Amino acid sequence: MIEEERNNYSVFHGLWTLASRELKKWYKAPVILLLSLIQPIFWIGIFGKAMNLGSIFTETTFNIPGLTIPKQVLDQIGLEILKQTFGTTDYFSFLAAGMLSFIVLFTSMQSGMSIVWDRRLGVLDRILTTPVPRGNIIIGKVLSAVIRSLVQATIVLVVAVLLGMTFAPEINPLDFLGVYAALFLMSFGLSSLFLMLALRATSWESQMAIMNLLNLPLLFTSNAFYPVKSMPYWLKPVAYINPLTYSNGVARGMLLGISTNLAIDFLYLGLFAIILSTIGIVLSWKYLSK
Repeated sequence: MIEEERNNYSVFHGLWTLASRELKKWYKAPVILLLSLIQPIFWIGIFGKAMNLGSIFTETTFNIPGLTIPKQVLDQIGLEILKQTFGTTDYFSFLAAGMLSFIVLFTSMQSGMSIVWDRRLGVLDRILTTPVPRGNIIIGKVLSAVIRSLVQATIVLVVAVLLGMTFAPEINPLDFLGVYAALFLMSFGLSSLFLMLALRATSWESQMAIMNLLNLPLLFTSNAFYPVKSMPYWLKPVAYINPLTYSNGVARGMLLGISTNLAIDFLYLGLFAIILSTIGIVLSWKYLSK
């Protein structure tokens, strides 16, 4: 029993050591943290505020000869269109909830670069000489990416609230925990995916090319900007296999009160995280060698 506890301690100690090593490179370089937050904050502050769909429907005037429609009626029609399309009359809040998944995507994509640089600088060879299991090398890097993702998502959420994001009246602390659980699962799966891709990367240029290839397609084929029902028929199947679609569904359902199937969302994200992390561990046994 004592020997088993000692082995468990050794495994978890090695796992946390690897994860904390990655985190130190992050929080000891605040410039990197700042630069990683600029893009989603710009999306929220500039795109979100500039694309004010509420004003399009409520501040537009119609001059039809012989027909006078009261402005209150036009405003009500516009708000009803917004409600039917987005599930809320506040498009900025709709977009801000989607930006939480975007910052998680952006941060998770960076996880694969750590393997590339560790291999290039010879750090990976030194790690492989230790008794730490190969799977722990992958999971340690995944955990560090998950922690970074959740911290940055929190900062983005605070900025969004300062800019005018509003929550559902009946929201409670458990709703926030549910959103973080969904972001955790999505980040775990995405980090595992990009680490898997990096296991066979021969240079940082090839890994960057993969990141640039997948970054915007993953964002624009999700429901980050518009609901899936508003997409063309050929794009809907892609949106339904995109994990961002499900994490956005959880965020909007719990924070904004927009109707969604939370059970399906969490089931998909859970399977996504389990399957990809398992594949990542299996591949680490095969491709990580001294």
